[in-house]
Amino acid sequence: QVQLLESGGGSVQSGGSLRLSCLGSGYTYGSYCMSWFRQTPGKEREGVATIDSHGATTYADSVKGRFTISQDNAKNTYFLQMNSLKPEDTEMYFCAVEPKHTVVFTCTAQDPTDFGDWGQGTQVTVSS
Repeated sequence: QVQLLESGGGSVQSGGSLRLSCLGSGYTYGSYCMSWFRQTPGKEREGVATIDSHGATTYADSVKGRFTISQDNAKNTYFLQMNSLKPEDTEMYFCAVEPKHTVVFTCTAQDPTDFGDWGQGTQVTVSS
Protein backbone atom coordinates (compact mmCIF):
# COMPACT_ATOMS: atom_id res chain seq x y z
CA GLN A 1 0.00 0.00 0.00
CA VAL A 2 1.42 3.33 -1.06
CA GLN A 3 1.76 5.86 1.73
CA LEU A 4 3.09 9.41 1.69
CA LEU A 5 3.77 11.25 4.92
CA GLU A 6 4.52 14.96 4.99
CA SER A 7 6.31 16.72 7.81
CA GLY A 8 8.12 19.97 8.52
CA GLY A 9 5.24 22.41 8.46
CA GLY A 10 4.81 25.04 11.13
CA SER A 11 4.46 28.72 11.88
CA VAL A 12 7.09 31.27 10.88
CA GLN A 13 7.32 34.98 10.38
CA SER A 14 7.47 36.58 6.98
CA GLY A 15 10.93 36.13 5.48
CA GLY A 16 11.53 32.93 7.37
CA SER A 17 12.24 29.43 6.09
CA LEU A 18 10.82 25.95 6.41
CA ARG A 19 11.84 22.61 4.95
CA LEU A 20 9.06 20.17 4.17
CA SER A 21 9.70 16.45 3.83
CA CYS A 22 7.62 13.75 2.22
CA LEU A 23 8.43 10.14 3.06
CA GLY A 24 7.07 7.56 0.67
CA SER A 25 6.62 3.88 1.47
CA GLY A 26 5.02 0.79 0.01
CA TYR A 27 6.24 1.31 -3.54
CA THR A 28 9.18 1.28 -5.88
CA TYR A 29 8.71 3.44 -8.95
CA GLY A 30 11.42 3.33 -11.58
CA SER A 31 9.98 6.33 -13.36
CA TYR A 32 7.74 8.87 -11.64
CA CYS A 33 6.59 12.42 -11.28
CA MET A 34 6.47 13.86 -7.79
CA SER A 35 4.83 17.14 -6.88
CA TRP A 36 4.16 19.47 -3.99
CA PHE A 37 0.72 21.07 -4.03
CA ARG A 38 -0.87 23.54 -1.65
CA GLN A 39 -4.44 24.39 -0.82
CA THR A 40 -6.50 26.77 1.25
CA PRO A 41 -10.01 25.62 2.21
CA GLY A 42 -12.48 26.71 -0.44
CA LYS A 43 -9.83 27.14 -3.11
CA GLU A 44 -8.45 24.82 -5.77
CA ARG A 45 -5.32 22.81 -5.07
CA GLU A 46 -2.34 24.61 -6.61
CA GLY A 47 0.80 22.97 -7.93
CA VAL A 48 3.94 24.39 -6.34
CA ALA A 49 6.84 22.35 -7.73
CA THR A 50 7.60 19.04 -9.38
CA ILE A 51 10.57 16.73 -9.65
CA ASP A 52 10.78 13.59 -11.71
CA SER A 53 12.86 10.44 -11.62
CA HIS A 54 15.40 12.07 -13.94
CA GLY A 55 15.81 14.97 -11.51
CA ALA A 56 14.13 17.56 -13.72
CA THR A 57 12.22 20.22 -11.80
CA THR A 58 9.50 22.77 -12.42
CA TYR A 59 8.19 25.58 -10.24
CA ALA A 60 5.10 27.74 -10.09
CA ASP A 61 5.89 31.37 -10.92
CA SER A 62 4.78 32.39 -7.43
CA VAL A 63 7.60 30.41 -5.77
CA LYS A 64 10.45 30.58 -8.29
CA GLY A 65 13.66 31.74 -6.70
CA ARG A 66 12.31 31.08 -3.19
CA PHE A 67 11.45 27.36 -3.10
CA THR A 68 13.67 24.42 -4.03
CA ILE A 69 12.45 20.89 -4.59
CA SER A 70 14.80 17.94 -4.16
CA GLN A 71 14.75 14.21 -3.51
CA ASP A 72 16.58 11.25 -2.11
CA ASN A 73 15.62 8.56 -4.60
CA ALA A 74 17.08 5.73 -2.57
CA LYS A 75 14.90 6.61 0.40
CA ASN A 76 11.70 7.62 -1.44
CA THR A 77 11.99 10.96 0.29
CA TYR A 78 11.25 14.33 -1.22
CA PHE A 79 11.89 17.80 0.10
CA LEU A 80 10.67 21.34 -0.38
CA GLN A 81 12.98 24.02 0.93
CA MET A 82 10.98 27.21 1.35
CA ASN A 83 12.84 30.46 1.86
CA SER A 84 11.70 34.08 1.99
CA LEU A 85 8.25 32.94 3.02
CA LYS A 86 5.35 35.32 2.60
CA PRO A 87 1.94 35.44 4.31
CA GLU A 88 0.37 34.35 1.01
CA ASP A 89 2.31 31.08 1.28
CA THR A 90 0.08 30.16 4.22
CA GLU A 91 -1.66 26.95 3.09
CA MET A 92 -1.80 23.22 3.62
CA TYR A 93 0.98 21.55 1.65
CA PHE A 94 0.58 18.10 0.13
CA CYS A 95 2.96 15.77 -1.65
CA ALA A 96 1.84 13.51 -4.47
CA VAL A 97 3.52 10.88 -6.62
CA GLU A 98 2.49 9.29 -9.89
CA PRO A 99 4.36 6.43 -11.58
CA LYS A 100 5.21 6.78 -15.24
CA HIS A 101 5.40 3.87 -17.66
CA THR A 102 7.31 5.41 -20.54
CA VAL A 103 10.91 6.54 -20.85
CA VAL A 104 9.87 10.01 -21.96
CA PHE A 105 7.06 11.64 -20.03
CA THR A 106 5.69 14.98 -18.91
CA CYS A 107 5.84 15.95 -15.26
CA THR A 108 3.82 18.99 -14.34
CA ALA A 109 1.61 20.06 -11.47
CA GLN A 110 -1.09 21.66 -13.56
CA ASP A 111 -3.75 19.05 -12.79
CA PRO A 112 -4.02 17.39 -9.38
CA THR A 113 -6.07 14.57 -10.92
CA ASP A 114 -2.90 13.41 -12.69
CA PHE A 115 -1.69 12.12 -9.32
CA GLY A 116 -3.10 9.05 -7.64
CA ASP A 117 -1.08 8.90 -4.43
CA TRP A 118 -1.32 11.70 -1.86
CA GLY A 119 -0.18 12.48 1.64
CA GLN A 120 -2.39 13.97 4.34
CA GLY A 121 -0.75 17.37 4.26
CA THR A 122 1.24 19.62 6.55
CA GLN A 123 0.18 23.14 7.49
CA VAL A 124 2.40 26.12 6.79
CA THR A 125 1.50 29.43 8.41
CA VAL A 126 3.42 32.62 7.70
CA SER A 127 2.66 35.69 9.78
CA SER A 128 3.42 39.25 8.74
